[in-house]
Amino acid sequence: MASTDTTPKAEDGAKARGGGRTDDTAGLGAGLDALDAVQTHRTPVREVLVKKVLPPVVAVGIVLAVWQILVSAQVTDPTKLPSPSAVWDGVSDMWVKGTLLEVVWTSVSRGLLGFLLALAIGTPLGLLVSRVKFVRAAIGPILSGLQSLPSVAWVPPAVIWLGLNDSMMYAVILLGAVPSIANGLVSGVDQVPPLFLRAGRTLGATGLRGTWHVVMPAALPGYLAGLKQGWAFSWRSLMAAEIIASSPDLGLGLGQLLENGRNNIDMPGVFLAILLILFVGIAIDLLIFSPVERWVLRSRGLMVKG
Repeated sequence: MASTDTTPKAEDGAKARGGGRTDDTAGLGAGLDALDAVQTHRTPVREVLVKKVLPPVVAVGIVLAVWQILVSAQVTDPTKLPSPSAVWDGVSDMWVKGTLLEVVWTSVSRGLLGFLLALAIGTPLGLLVSRVKFVRAAIGPILSGLQSLPSVAWVPPAVIWLGLNDSMMYAVILLGAVPSIANGLVSGVDQVPPLFLRAGRTLGATGLRGTWHVVMPAALPGYLAGLKQGWAFSWRSLMAAEIIASSPDLGLGLGQLLENGRNNIDMPGVFLAILLILFVGIAIDLLIFSPVERWVLRSRGLMVKG
């Protein structure tokens, strides 16, 4: 009797323990599924305005207020620190004359075309350096040295070699941007887990197919960082070239606008050129690189909103 009484209880206990394990496994699976499920719903417009638009607007307002306070307090000569209204008058004057967009587009078109050329050269160069040990040993240190070299150093030899023309501008941009793009891609490839490469080879992704389907997607974050830095170097190189190599044949760009303000001791014009250069850099980042970066993060499950 004792044995017949204990057997069902033992079976019930085993079932209870088994059921507990089943419940735990189901809960664990549900938790993993919840982690894998990426929420892709769009952020409400009001939240975007509060979190993304309002902070920079407030920051700009504070800067303008401090600027105006310094001018009103006459901390320095008005010829050295113009008022915000004087700079705005310069913007309005150029807009009425129809030269504002022309000046901005002259520099932006050069910068974008030079960046695309640097992208076409820096990408295969970065892949070559990252995948071939002999090439890395020979060129890798040179690329790092070129990246640290100030872009303005290339302007005098470029003028001597190519003259005062657009080719000189593009040469300076390439020499400034290509090393950054190549080094960014090399850094991204170095961070690719070896397991990805072995899995790709197992599935037949070797050579160019492996580079396109395995290496480049896995190296995308580092590559994107290199592209952003490459654009920054492109824009800085172009401004240095336009400031130093001024010529009527080159047209009026933002760099030459800045230099003209200095030559004419026109501080409102100098501040106007600086603000336009800053505005273009911010606009390119917000319109091109930030959306691409959000897409990369969202595709990898690293951004749950937006």
